[in-house]
Amino acid sequence: MAKEKFPVTPAIRLLREKKAAFTEHLYAYEDKGGTAVSSRELGVDEHAVIKTLVMEDEAARPLIVLMHGDRQVSTKELARQIGCKTVSPCAPATADKHSGYQVGGTSPFATRKAMPVYLEETITELPRIYINGGKRGFLIGLDPRELIRVLQPRLVKVGI
Repeated sequence: MAKEKFPVTPAIRLLREKKAAFTEHLYAYEDKGGTAVSSRELGVDEHAVIKTLVMEDEAARPLIVLMHGDRQVSTKELARQIGCKTVSPCAPATADKHSGYQVGGTSPFATRKAMPVYLEETITELPRIYINGGKRGFLIGLDPRELIRVLQPRLVKVGI
């Protein structure tokens, strides 16, 4: 059996540089499948698969929100908690430009543009999370404490 070849993305380079402990997981990507597909393919709870969402405030300043795969972001509550008037998802082309990754393969690690990262507080309660490694069909598994150590996100409670 051939050894799986994992991609070496900017996210993977950063995690290796920071000596983060993580595992690599390839799966059959499905367009518009989202976290339901990745959790099914990897055999993990969708709640532990973390979405990387590129959003922007009213001044078009980009930001990243990390949310459970089975939850949505209350943009109204997020705006209130971070002191903005409004927050909304970026158009896919804009998100790609800010992150340097393709939507569906967006990792919060080693983005093209430095952006503030907001982490749904309840993610810290999980023993292990799965988050995009910088390519469609490629997730990395890690302890949420490693993510916090590398990204230094601000904790928010905006899941619905």
